[in-house]
Amino acid sequence: MSNLLYNKLMLLAPSTKKLEILAKSTRLDLLDMVATQGGHIGGSLSSLDLLIALYFGKIFNFPKTYDFSKDIFILSAGHLCPALYTVLAHYGTFPKKLLKTYANFGSPLQGHSSIEVPGVLFSSGALGQGLSFSVGLALANPKRSVVCLTSDGEHQEGQTWEAIATANKFKLKNLINIVDYNKYQIDGSTDEIMPLEDLGSKYLRFGWSVYEIDGHNYDDILKTLKKIKAKPLAPTCIIAHTTLGKGVSYMHYDYNFHDVKSLTKDQLLRATTEIKEL
Repeated sequence: MSNLLYNKLMLLAPSTKKLEILAKSTRLDLLDMVATQGGHIGGSLSSLDLLIALYFGKIFNFPKTYDFSKDIFILSAGHLCPALYTVLAHYGTFPKKLLKTYANFGSPLQGHSSIEVPGVLFSSGALGQGLSFSVGLALANPKRSVVCLTSDGEHQEGQTWEAIATANKFKLKNLINIVDYNKYQIDGSTDEIMPLEDLGSKYLRFGWSVYEIDGHNYDDILKTLKKIKAKPLAPTCIIAHTTLGKGVSYMHYDYNFHDVKSLTKDQLLRATTEIKEL
């Protein structure tokens, strides 16, 4: 489907069906990017529906160019950038043809997000820093919403918890942290490596509002975001339960697809077929 047709669809009030159509196209773009160049495909596919809802749900006003006076999205888990790149391309932040340069020498679209990419406001490297950056942005201008996307494994970083405590101290009602809770990281499951146990209760004890949602259900995602945007009571954490490699059955629950160097022709064909059938 052409970008023009997508833009016409998105001019109307977003519906679950429209967002699902867009998600299918972005998943296919993501596969094309990672198939030959490699990348963190598992988490990119698990977080994609959240990004679609954020950018096309008409709840937040994320700028296409650098404008810190408007709502801000920060990708803390920068290795999920293939998902963000595809969403930004469909959002009109940069030409879709730029996706073809992903991970090539000299391209701004590298394996971790960088402010060299139009629409990206935070250069990510080591995990755990994005939420701290988001706290600063929320503190600087309480009239805008600051939405941060973190990973579940990222909560093994001490700096993340320092940011959580700081957000409570300053009562940052305009801060939303969405956790892509797919329960896997590069070496295995989070339960095996460093259990998070009841993550929601931990946020509550730090003074945050907490919602737990299905991170692939657009009705659930949009309903929750609208509620928070309309009447925030405290810094808010959305624990989005997602599936690693969402849309590609052989990647589900297999930490080996957290990161891949490439996909074989058979793997790509099967993945493409399954996504088209969604």
